[in-house]
Amino acid sequence: MERRPSSVMSRLMVFSLLVVLIPAAWTGSAHAQAGTTSVVTLHGERPGASINPFIYGQFIEHLGRCIYGGIWAEMLEDRKFYFPITGEYRPYRQLEDSPFPVVGASPWQIMGPAEAIVMVKEDSFVGEHTPRIAADAGIRQRDLAVVQGKNYVGYVWLAAPKSGASVDVALVWGPGEKDRQTVRIRSVKSKYQKHPLKFTAGAGTDKAMLEILVQGGDVMVGTVSLMPIDNIRGMRPDTLDLLKQLGATMYRWPGGNFVSGYNWRDGIGHRDRRPPRKNPAWTGVEHNDFGLDEFIDFCREVGAEPVIAVNTGFGDDYTAAQEVEYCNRGTDTIGGSWRAKNGHKKPYGVQYWCVGNEMFGPWQLGFMQLSHYVQKHNRVAQAMWDVDSSIKLIGVGSLGEFNRRHDPEQKVGWTEGMLQNCADFMNYISEHFYRGRTPWSPEDPNIAGHVGLLKQSILQKAEGHRKLQKSLGLLGTRPVPIAMDEWNYWHQPYVYGELGCVYDLADALGVAAGLHEYYRNSDIIQMAHYAQTVNVIGCIKTTKTGAFFDTTALPLMLYRHHYGSIPIEVTGDHVVASLDVAAAWTADRKAVTIGVVNPNREPKAVELKLDGIELEAKGTGWVIAGDDPKLHNDANNERIKIIEVPVQWDNPLKVAPLSITLVRFPVR
Repeated sequence: MERRPSSVMSRLMVFSLLVVLIPAAWTGSAHAQAGTTSVVTLHGERPGASINPFIYGQFIEHLGRCIYGGIWAEMLEDRKFYFPITGEYRPYRQLEDSPFPVVGASPWQIMGPAEAIVMVKEDSFVGEHTPRIAADAGIRQRDLAVVQGKNYVGYVWLAAPKSGASVDVALVWGPGEKDRQTVRIRSVKSKYQKHPLKFTAGAGTDKAMLEILVQGGDVMVGTVSLMPIDNIRGMRPDTLDLLKQLGATMYRWPGGNFVSGYNWRDGIGHRDRRPPRKNPAWTGVEHNDFGLDEFIDFCREVGAEPVIAVNTGFGDDYTAAQEVEYCNRGTDTIGGSWRAKNGHKKPYGVQYWCVGNEMFGPWQLGFMQLSHYVQKHNRVAQAMWDVDSSIKLIGVGSLGEFNRRHDPEQKVGWTEGMLQNCADFMNYISEHFYRGRTPWSPEDPNIAGHVGLLKQSILQKAEGHRKLQKSLGLLGTRPVPIAMDEWNYWHQPYVYGELGCVYDLADALGVAAGLHEYYRNSDIIQMAHYAQTVNVIGCIKTTKTGAFFDTTALPLMLYRHHYGSIPIEVTGDHVVASLDVAAAWTADRKAVTIGVVNPNREPKAVELKLDGIELEAKGTGWVIAGDDPKLHNDANNERIKIIEVPVQWDNPLKVAPLSITLVRFPVR
């Protein structure tokens, strides 16, 4: 016979959101018949493992417009002249019809005859070569975006082989003679000097230009920079403002596939002297303007914990250990002395490190057989711990991955092999997954099916690890928690640059359902990094002059700030009609939070029974909803947003169509 709680505890406590919570576009439907009512019980005396706040982590990679064009404020492409400047001006080689095409050749256009520009390799300022511009010629960069009345600052490094040369640097925002502002640099010296630039845009346009015109003799141009004056140590204030609202608890960097070909030493030291490189994994140029020190500064600015991935592709154990030394050791070490020389005497104290990324895959630079990689992982991990034994290491996992085409001797899955051979050399093991309509599967007309994709993958990973780690004798003695350090939907087309897809309301519902699944598996999943943060399959999108929340940012932000931290067991038919119900105590157990995801096109009802919980009559509610699963935000329209209102108990809880509902009630 089913145990029945005491009369006090068994009070049927049900509620509905006040009408003001429901957007006006569909208030009528919200009051319609809700259909089948789900009945669930919240068991207050059956708490789960505490939700690790690192579940709300994020991931940024040197890819597309995630950092350059997203977080970083530099307006110029190829400011260090990685590409040779030639008479053929055709800078864009991918997404050419997009507002954010991918640069695949020099974005600098010659002003004058093509032979007026020579790329000089000898004693180049930075990188392989430096442009030498003849008198009465110049270069310009097009397609810059400026805002009327806004100030822009920058600089240019110049040197002249002979005396008498001068340079005019102009910001141009229109075709007229007065549609420009010029900074004149007289008597350019024989040794490189840094010359400041400052402009005020006289009009707003996304077709502005920066021109560099030489007179009186040849001039070498080292590097150039242009940023809005309100940049925060090189970072975009509009993006930072949204990131702070998002409230992510940690950021993983610099990759991703990028890290397996990245030398972290390229990204430290004098920013203008850091060499530009071809992006080793993706397209375009890695400017090395945003390196390790900038990443730490970024994390401190947004109040998040840093997670650094080391290169186990083309990298080695010494390089990884020296990166730890740079971050965490004193100035009496080689790495620590470099950090101090770069202006950061105090160690950073980075505690979380990823030992490589997706080393099981043939797309990964330096990927290798499992039997070889487990040896490399252990060598790298031990070298890192030899530098700082307190750091926490995340090993590369991939549950069920068998790559016998490239490793015919592989007898066990990748994750199993890593746990068998490397469990003592890691604190967490990573898992990744992406789901979506394209390129992996056609669009699913069943919205509920699409919404369930993320939580389906999360559950598969959690159950797979429980079964595997139990069979290996780890689960009861030394479990290795999962760090789901890449997870998201991934769609096409790419609107905001490389991998810059648009997310809609259906995706937001799926992210919320995914969070619910993380909470239900808080015993085994300790960390998760939504991939990626800005533009590149990101929850924040930017134009050249603005930034806004894409739909998937909203549940991440809502649950991060308002959901409880101690899961409450939910039983009953909480998956009836595709609803997803989750609940949690706040850390102080003074309130209960309840989340409901409704992927249906009609309102639904949930009847809640409380076991071991007594709630006050009034609370706070939040809703994310719309009348079309394809609704999305853009720079000019905030179609989907979080609405907060007071709520009170009633009978039953009615949730709007296509909605995420979160309520919080104090306990008695």
